[in-house]
Amino acid sequence: MLELALDARRGAFHLRVNCRLAADWTVIFGPSGAGKTTLLRLVAGLDRAHLQTPVNGRVVLDGKVLADTNQRLWTAPGRRRCGLVAQQAALFPHLSAAANIGYGLKHLERGSRARRVEEMLELADAKVLASRRPQELSGGQAQRVALARTLAPGPRLLLLDEPFSALDGTASDALLGRLQEWVRANGVQTVLATHDVSDALAIGAEVLLLREGRQVAQGPAAEVLAGERQRLLGRLGSS
Repeated sequence: MLELALDARRGAFHLRVNCRLAADWTVIFGPSGAGKTTLLRLVAGLDRAHLQTPVNGRVVLDGKVLADTNQRLWTAPGRRRCGLVAQQAALFPHLSAAANIGYGLKHLERGSRARRVEEMLELADAKVLASRRPQELSGGQAQRVALARTLAPGPRLLLLDEPFSALDGTASDALLGRLQEWVRANGVQTVLATHDVSDALAIGAEVLLLREGRQVAQGPAAEVLAGERQRLLGRLGSS
C-alpha cells in the first residue's frame, strides 16, 4: 500500500494530494499540467527540493516511511525500491541495451545477471535489441528497454509516466498485457500516469483523478471516468 500526504509548490503550481493507493494497479489520470509527473517524482524521491518545510509531505510504502517533513526524514531514491519509467527513456548512451538493463544488477554474479537481463529483454520484446546502443533505437524501442531496465532490480513499487506513448496501439496493448502478468506474479504494486482514457479503462484499475494539482476523485475506473466524461460534456454544452 502506498500512502501519500503531499502539499508541494513549484512556482505557481500547487500539488495537494492525500490518499491511500491499495490496488495492485492505480491509474493517475488527468490532463497535461495536472501534476501527474510531479506526483510520481515526489514518490520516487527525485524532487527532494520540493518536499521540505514549510511544505508538508509524507510518503509511506507498505508501512515504511520514505519521506516525512515533520520528522525531517527523507530516504534516497536508490533505497526506496521504487522504479520510475519516465516519458523520456534516458538510457546510458555508451552502453548497449543489454548493458543498460544489467546496470543495476552489479550485486549479482555474472550468470545470474545474464539470466535476469535475458528475462527482462524477453518481457519487453526487446531480445533483438540487446546489442544496440540507444542512438540506434527508435523511441518505442528505447521505451521498452527503459522499462526492462527499471524492472530488472525487482522494485516493490513501479511508477509509469506515460511509458507507452511512443508505441503503436497493438505493441502497447501487447506489452501492457505482459507487464500486468509479470507485476502480478511478482507482487509489484504499479501506478500508471496517463491522460489517455483508453489506457485507464483497458486496465480496469482504480483511478486517482487530478485536476490542476488537486485530487478530485478516487475509485473504480468506470465510475470515476464516467463522472469526468459527464463534466466535460457539460462544459461543452454550456459553451
